Amino acid sequence: MGLKKLGLLAALAALGIVAAASASTGSKQASNALVFGSSSDPVIIDGPLVSDGESLRVVDQIFQGLVGLKPGTTQIQPLLATSWTASANGLTWTFNLRGGVKFSDGTPFNAAAVCFNFNRWYDFPGPLQNSAVTYYWNTVFGGFAHPAAGSPGPDKSLYKGCKTKGSHLVQLLLNHRSSSFLGALALTNFGIASPTALVKYKADAGTVDANGVFHPTGTFGTQHPIGTGPYMLQSWQVGNKLEIDANPLYWGPKAKLQRIIFRPISDPAAQLQALQSGEIQGFDNVAPQDIATIKANSKLKVLDRPAFNVAYVGINQAIPPMNILKVRQAIAYGLDRATVASKFYAGRAQVATEFLPPSLNGYAGKGVPLYPFDPNKAKQLLQAAGQTLPVPIDFWYPTSVSRPYMPDPQRNAEAFAASLEQSGFKVTFHSAPWRPDYLAQVQSGKAEVYLLGWTGDFGDPADFDNVHFGAFNPQFGFHNTKLFNMLSKADQETNAAKRTKDYQQAEIYIMKFLPMVPYVHTKPALAFQKNVVGYVASPVALESFATVSYSK
Repeated sequence: MGLKKLGLLAALAALGIVAAASASTGSKQASNALVFGSSSDPVIIDGPLVSDGESLRVVDQIFQGLVGLKPGTTQIQPLLATSWTASANGLTWTFNLRGGVKFSDGTPFNAAAVCFNFNRWYDFPGPLQNSAVTYYWNTVFGGFAHPAAGSPGPDKSLYKGCKTKGSHLVQLLLNHRSSSFLGALALTNFGIASPTALVKYKADAGTVDANGVFHPTGTFGTQHPIGTGPYMLQSWQVGNKLEIDANPLYWGPKAKLQRIIFRPISDPAAQLQALQSGEIQGFDNVAPQDIATIKANSKLKVLDRPAFNVAYVGINQAIPPMNILKVRQAIAYGLDRATVASKFYAGRAQVATEFLPPSLNGYAGKGVPLYPFDPNKAKQLLQAAGQTLPVPIDFWYPTSVSRPYMPDPQRNAEAFAASLEQSGFKVTFHSAPWRPDYLAQVQSGKAEVYLLGWTGDFGDPADFDNVHFGAFNPQFGFHNTKLFNMLSKADQETNAAKRTKDYQQAEIYIMKFLPMVPYVHTKPALAFQKNVVGYVASPVALESFATVSYSK
């Protein structure tokens, strides 16, 4: 089924046309199943081909990487690899693999499977080299073995190759040092898939349209995603429900619940109603204004996720006049960030003055230029840039989604548009459903000014700064060799104190250069039925459902 049809069904579901789930997901839940309200369907269940949270939530239950994160933290821990060492020059990483592990299709996990997956990503065909499709490979490893026109080649890649040493020892070879490499391997995107299934179900077959949306013709990512995780896909009815069942071949402690059902409900009010009625047992990205209601209900509870994100107004410098610094500065002064933070986040947000969250090493604090709301200053900057007021801008925001850093995108967009229009701009809105259109169009460079954000994937500043600004990124549309080199140097620095200082200097420079304007860091909330136990909220917004059960 093509993604355009999938998107249509998802939209119908959002309108309530496909709202009814089967009897198995009704309000009376069996004790071995849990229904979780997601804000949208996944794009596809194939880690390297997605970058959105709803896709990764499901991917995280089915696939595992060489390393993972300790639940509730950003601390790296063994997963499919039990131990690892790096060579003195930092270019060869040797991993001892866990024995006795099988994929859910019964085929063995081994060193050859690890190399198959890494080489699959490195050898992606031209269409899949699009950064809107393989966002994380492009940003973490960058570069392909056989680059299509405009794609980076082997000389730009962190990844050099993979070697097996028997069945349970594998070596990953790098082209240069990277202090964040190990943390990046904890990304859900780099989970190891069954080589047999990847080939049999044609994982890489399909086309990519002009908006950067992948339309698969194979069935790996829609019907047969085969990993080593505690769950495996049972069925997926787009717009209605996605069901995963406990994997009987799982190498670790078996999942406590036999079935997890993800039901897409895009409207926050409808999510809350479904929780109150017992139709779902939990949901993420609780609207701040609903938290008091949930806490007042003796049958419900709120879980706090540690703040580890940033919401920002992105600026695409490939679209004039956004290539003019004074115009970007005018946007920064024209955004009433304090009002948005105070009005729309119920006390769970702080105004962001730089891209990194305060908890990360590399957060600068001092020396960062500040841009308080100042309409007159914004107008002066526009006029100094030779612009005629009001300056027209296209402002993009997503629909049918609630993100941890952006619970209600439309309200944020409308508030920002009002303050920008006080500041010498004329705003024209563009909106699109998060899945599949909005994210792909923004990441492929179609949007001029837009709402987006980032929840960290692992506890390293490279996951924020280098991922977004470490190389040319179509959504920001700039080439800045100085910034690229600053971030490359910071990531290769092995002295912790020097590395922190390098990132602090980069943070200051980023806020002077203004590829985007950060506006809040938030403490997101999840809501559950009170009898649901064992869910460990993570700062990176990805949690295993294998430990979840019901209290007696």
